[in-house]
Amino acid sequence: MDVIVAGNREELGKAREAAGLGRYALVPTMGALHEGHRSLIRLAREQADQVVVSIFVNPLQFGPHEDFSRYPRTFEADLGVCAEEGVRVVFAPAVADMYLPDRQIAVSAGAMGSVVEGAFRPGHFDGVLTVVLKLFNLVQPDVAVFGQKDAQQLALVRRMVADLNLPIAIVGAPTVREADGLALSSRNRYLSSADRVTALNLSKALRAGAVQREPERIKDAARAVLETAARFDPPLLLDYLALVDPATFTEVTEDHRGEAILAVAAKVGTTRLIDNVVLTLG
Repeated sequence: MDVIVAGNREELGKAREAAGLGRYALVPTMGALHEGHRSLIRLAREQADQVVVSIFVNPLQFGPHEDFSRYPRTFEADLGVCAEEGVRVVFAPAVADMYLPDRQIAVSAGAMGSVVEGAFRPGHFDGVLTVVLKLFNLVQPDVAVFGQKDAQQLALVRRMVADLNLPIAIVGAPTVREADGLALSSRNRYLSSADRVTALNLSKALRAGAVQREPERIKDAARAVLETAARFDPPLLLDYLALVDPATFTEVTEDHRGEAILAVAAKVGTTRLIDNVVLTLG
């Protein structure tokens, strides 16, 4: 069956009618779909009868000096990916269809959205949660699938669903990596060959930390790799390396037991990348 494309609320309602009844899964994306997105769609198909993929580059989650204007937009190719993966509906609204020109109300990510990634991108998670809530209201899915690579985003969406009593199951999908270990990202296409050599130290640092068992040793092992990469050409410019509780994104203590997330963000050339790995301590 062909993919049904909807651009606004009315078209989305008609698309759902045409797609039929059953359990619906939503995969929210900003387009430029790659193998990581395919893995989200495949997981969504396991969770529901119908899959909706949203494609919307959300201006609210970009800061004033970030890459909103040059973020890759590959809509026709994205439709091809969706067709190959059995997606029934693609929701691709314009900015004017999502936000009133005089909009006043937004979602606050709270204290949890102001640490780690949120400390370096003020307001980013407010924008993420605002658009996700709007997509939930428009699509009305039974389940939504998000990637573990954006671990703090996933944690915040789960917290929003819990805090606001939303009747939606949130499913996290494992990070998909390229053969050399680099986490798949739409921004990887910005990397030159030299940039990529440097960028590989993000996953290398996470692997170095993952073989340790105590919080300080985990961070020390990862930091040693990142400090070496800071002397590369081009250098790896570190924003943060953090070992956090996956439920709150606060730094874990030395006596922490259970799951923890080792997260890193850095800039290579003009491209900012994030990555993380889930560890079990104790």
